[in-house]
Amino acid sequence: MAAELHVAMVAADREVWSGEATLVVARTTSGDIGVMPGHQPLLGVLESGPVTIRTSDGGTVVAAVHGGFISYADNKLSLLAEIAELSDEIDVQHVERELERAKAEGDTSAERRADVRLRAVGAR
Repeated sequence: MAAELHVAMVAADREVWSGEATLVVARTTSGDIGVMPGHQPLLGVLESGPVTIRTSDGGTVVAAVHGGFISYADNKLSLLAEIAELSDEIDVQHVERELERAKAEGDTSAERRADVRLRAVGAR
């Protein structure tokens, strides 16, 4: 069994992150899933939520992901997201304002997106 897997996280508009990892945790429609090297092949639908990647060098990458697919085969994990942004790209003050505006307007979709972004920042 290999000690690491290749991960590619891609959003509709760009490659968000690519590299070697020892563990990836993501939320799917079936629940949270952890993928390590040697995992059984899988194909799933991503739910909005933070994705945590434990990199081979011992670091952690966290991204806010909003929908998409997760696929694993031949020690390659693909996260194909509708929208994804790394936690260090997120402007917390801006997102907090978006969250307050969404709550005031009763926009539950915007509220959920803002919440996911704030959870991704908190998980760094």
